[in-house]
Amino acid sequence: MRIQQLHNLEDGQGLVEYGLIIFLVAILVIAILVLIGGSIGGGLYSNITTILRS
Repeated sequence: MRIQQLHNLEDGQGLVEYGLIIFLVAILVIAILVLIGGSIGGGLYSNITTILRS
């Protein structure tokens, strides 16, 4: 009985580890987008408005 309980805890631990990895990757992607988003978005927006005004 005790071994089965430990096995079940290990399965839950694996899911938590995957969740943490996904969370950290999401934070990393958000941080990168925040850091370079202004230069990409600003240039893209000004290019679109220039084309539309022409």
